[in-house]
Amino acid sequence: MQLSKDFLWGGATADFQCEGGYDEGGRGLSTHDFETDGSLENPRGITYRMPDGITGRARSSFFFHDPLPEGAVPCFVEGEYYPALQAIDHYHHWEEDLELLAGMGMNVYRFSICWSRVYPTGMEEEPNEAGLAFYEKIIDKCIELGMQPLVTIHHDELPVELAEAVDGWSSRDTIDYYLRYCKTLFERFGGKVKYWLTFNEINAVRGYSSCGTHNSDNQTHYNAVHNMFLASAKAVKLGHEMMPGSQFGAMYAFSAFYPATCKPEDVFAQMQKRRQAFYFIDTMARGHYPAYAPEIWREKGVEIKWEDGDEETLAAGPLDFVSISYYRSNTIAADSAAAKEVMGGEGNPYLTNTPWGWPIDPLGLRYVLNELADRYEKPVFVVENGMGAIDEADEDGYVEDDYRIAYLRDHFKCMMQAILEDGVDCFGYTMWGPFDLVSLSTGEMAKRYGFIYVDMDDKGNGTLRRTTKKSYDWMKHVIETRGACLWEE
Repeated sequence: MQLSKDFLWGGATADFQCEGGYDEGGRGLSTHDFETDGSLENPRGITYRMPDGITGRARSSFFFHDPLPEGAVPCFVEGEYYPALQAIDHYHHWEEDLELLAGMGMNVYRFSICWSRVYPTGMEEEPNEAGLAFYEKIIDKCIELGMQPLVTIHHDELPVELAEAVDGWSSRDTIDYYLRYCKTLFERFGGKVKYWLTFNEINAVRGYSSCGTHNSDNQTHYNAVHNMFLASAKAVKLGHEMMPGSQFGAMYAFSAFYPATCKPEDVFAQMQKRRQAFYFIDTMARGHYPAYAPEIWREKGVEIKWEDGDEETLAAGPLDFVSISYYRSNTIAADSAAAKEVMGGEGNPYLTNTPWGWPIDPLGLRYVLNELADRYEKPVFVVENGMGAIDEADEDGYVEDDYRIAYLRDHFKCMMQAILEDGVDCFGYTMWGPFDLVSLSTGEMAKRYGFIYVDMDDKGNGTLRRTTKKSYDWMKHVIETRGACLWEE
């Protein structure tokens, strides 16, 4: 049981969860910048100011960020803590961070480019050279260290001024601004970057961060997603033209879903639930909406705003590979509130949970890899997986994270079985948060994922010193042996 030498082992991050430097290098403000931390005293949300001066907060729940009230303007409020502004200061520690990743033997690094660092308002005619130069340094360093850069173009965020000017992805104008942004990246980095993701977890974005800035009803949401589908297809077509040999995916939050019982109604509810997730991948990987899409639109009261040429646009830019995040599984009952929603579900009495209540299901990863391979007959890439845990560091910053090792060991073995026994064409794995970073779902630092400990608390206090955990050396051995060591433990 050993993976090929070409298998891509790496780590994955998002700019607003690690980068910081929000007011440096000509960067503009991003929609995630206004999100507060997730402490109990300060529930996580986006702070805003109404025209009459009243300040409020749009609460955020997991990936679903509520829209702002009409007329509201995002703002910073004294006394609030905004984690994305500093994050873990990767903006000034990027070289050290990349060297630590390469020290494990990683040969790929997935990171996102901050749109507002390249186009500060999103609407300029010319890009910000300082922003491009920053990412070029990261890309060049990756290549120097033997790591392929895997670039996420759009990671759940918009430049604030663009979001406010056109109401985010609910407007087709955003497609043109996005393509300008893509063309700039392809021109600058096309000779150095082979793998691209057009969108991150496109099935899990809603509200102010990405879709309708001031409206998040189903009509607004599904038409915003339609615009994203068109933008992705156009970006893939443009990328193939400008960068022959480039490979494009888009990333989906993809849990395993099981019927709560063997009752036929629960089994059918599981199938319907699955289609809510497949809706996104089917459209983007195949280049057209699936046959069941009109039923989803009918149920949600949605009428897609088609324009001439939309079908041809989708058909011209299908994805080259399918990439997913996988963290958990869920159960679905016919009478559950989540049965016909894209995300969410019930727990599983046969599984244990992480400290944040996420069921741990390694076999579910093997299940979904087979599911995707059978359905699309395209290569698959696991671009996020990992375990958020409470790490207790000693005075030297060292963490004995055997729980993380156990989690990853079990998931790696199931992934390898999918590849080597089931014949799944999975060509890479990037673990979420290879160094500790700010949690998207809670805004905390306490929810740690990394192989590398970062000395910082939930309020941004600490030395920011990087220290390797026990799992760092373990992962290094896994990569060295291409997974063979897992079967000897």
